[in-house]
Amino acid sequence: MRIMGLDFGSKTVGVAISDPLFITAQGIEIIRRKEENKLRRTLARIEELIMEYEVGEIVLGLPLYMDASEGGRALLTREFADKLSRRTGLPVHFRDERLTTVAADRAMEEAGIRREERKEHVDRLAAVFILQGYLDERARRPLEETEN
Repeated sequence: MRIMGLDFGSKTVGVAISDPLFITAQGIEIIRRKEENKLRRTLARIEELIMEYEVGEIVLGLPLYMDASEGGRALLTREFADKLSRRTGLPVHFRDERLTTVAADRAMEEAGIRREERKEHVDRLAAVFILQGYLDERARRPLEETEN
């Protein structure tokens, strides 16, 4: 089993997958759609990836304001999570995604990736940051919490 991390945006979904030991997250793709409300193909692609990677749970970035309050984007993300959970039958956990896109952009800048090319990868890397944060937090939990 693996864990999938998702960075849900208005026209893209960055996707990351954990290794089988839940230690590291790897970015695997960015799912793109033409219209924000058109989710059928996006959900179908996520289902394909779930089967391919034998995913048992999903971590979804929750966009919060800097004061930790939720706005319209968070509401859309929660609605997406509900659709995802109903369609896949898997648990969906939320992870605060504040500044993950900024961190992803900064990491690519430090790696020498040109600004024009960063746009092509930022959502996938943000998904990696979301999932890696969850994996790190999960590893620090006492054993009895992770078994329940």
